[in-house]
Amino acid sequence: MWGITRTRYADCNGSEASEETGIVLNIGGVKQVLCGDVLNRFPETRLAELWNTSKGCLEDLSSLCDDYDSGKGEFYFDRDPDAFKCIIELYYYGEIHIKRGICPICFVKEMEFWKIDLYFLDDCCKGDLQEAEDELAEIAEKVQTILVDREGDPSARGWQCFQMCLWKLLEKPESSLSARVIAIVSFLFILISSVVMCVGTIPDLQVEDAEGNHMEHPILEAIETACIGWFTVEYVLRLISSPNKVKFVLSFMNIIDFMAIMPFYVVLTLTSLGTAMMELANVQQAVQALRIMRIARIFKLARHSSGLQTLTSALKSSFSELGMLLMYMGVGVFLFSAMAYTLEQSHPETMFTSIPQSFWWAVITMTTVGYGDIYPKTTLGRCNAAVSFLCGVIAIALPIHPIINNFVIFYNKQQVLETAAKHEIELMALRSSEAGAEESGPHIQRRSVGVAAGVWDNAMRSCHSDTYIPLLKDPRAGIQTPSLDRSFDSS
Repeated sequence: MWGITRTRYADCNGSEASEETGIVLNIGGVKQVLCGDVLNRFPETRLAELWNTSKGCLEDLSSLCDDYDSGKGEFYFDRDPDAFKCIIELYYYGEIHIKRGICPICFVKEMEFWKIDLYFLDDCCKGDLQEAEDELAEIAEKVQTILVDREGDPSARGWQCFQMCLWKLLEKPESSLSARVIAIVSFLFILISSVVMCVGTIPDLQVEDAEGNHMEHPILEAIETACIGWFTVEYVLRLISSPNKVKFVLSFMNIIDFMAIMPFYVVLTLTSLGTAMMELANVQQAVQALRIMRIARIFKLARHSSGLQTLTSALKSSFSELGMLLMYMGVGVFLFSAMAYTLEQSHPETMFTSIPQSFWWAVITMTTVGYGDIYPKTTLGRCNAAVSFLCGVIAIALPIHPIINNFVIFYNKQQVLETAAKHEIELMALRSSEAGAEESGPHIQRRSVGVAAGVWDNAMRSCHSDTYIPLLKDPRAGIQTPSLDRSFDSS
């Protein structure tokens, strides 16, 4: 017969205490005394089953608790006491809140152990759980990417193997020394091409053709041709080695790469058609516009700069704030330009001839630039100008903080994810070696198509922790990627 303890209990509504029968729990060294009627409020949970079967034999309760001390009359559970404090809130308040500092993913495992459905988790905590699951998926995806970069696809043969090696050589500078050298050379070509484009506009370095028109120096043109040749070869090789050609062509950075080399060949084609074609005014304007498009190659630097990539991603996540800024400015420009036009009509030398012409004044005033080319001359017009630039300062300042905050959050998150992914790779190697030492057999040597899944399957066979998290699926390829356990809680 199991020992039963008599205790005083105050119900969840704060009513006066009464004598009730309860059980003593030892959760990771922390004692808790709970009453049977409280536990029976949710009869399908583990604690309710423990209470209802407490008069049975030891064999019946061995599956419900980790140990029992007959001397103290305590049911022992090797669980997290802090998480259990959140669990018992269900019996008193009917819902569960995850306290700060507890990993949501691990808390879900705690709820599964105590046989509590996620329905009882409060909505505010479900958002934190979803965010943690998204972060977990991102880490798993990074781990899978790192493993693929390191190991490659074991099933690849012939052309596929060559294509994968070429892709890693051109797209993964961290994969090898030669890939890092190619990335540095490509970076230098981008800088040289940008400098040549700027220097070529200096009049003293230009030469005149037979008709007296200024054109770039032949040496600068030769350097430009060499840079374009490198960009072309690089783009074609990356396109050939790309595993997904459609995704490659439609990628934003690859569109920039195409725009950086396309003007050169269009101008070369128009020039080869003869002087009669080049004498047309429209063709000359088109050539000039294409030459200006060469500035797009400066954006190629983002391919080799993690800081620029982080800034781009942060701006993408701040579209709502940027939209709000544009809305504020648009409303202000329309309002103050209309008022300026109306108030300045009484002055004989007014500079505000129309409302659309006043838009320019409103823009440079609200952004506090003030070129001075157009300004009000009446007293009411100057008062309107003072109010407009004050409103402009406020309108610009309001969304700036959320945008900066999004950048900081995204940057810190990227750093955490990269650190966590590298840390998990080290843990995977350690667990793989431990699993190989503990188990021997042909099934340990087999490798699955997903390298991450094979390593983790072997490692997790020797891990019986209740905090084990099932494998996540890689949404890109349908391959199971390594799951994450409590080793990421500190990250």
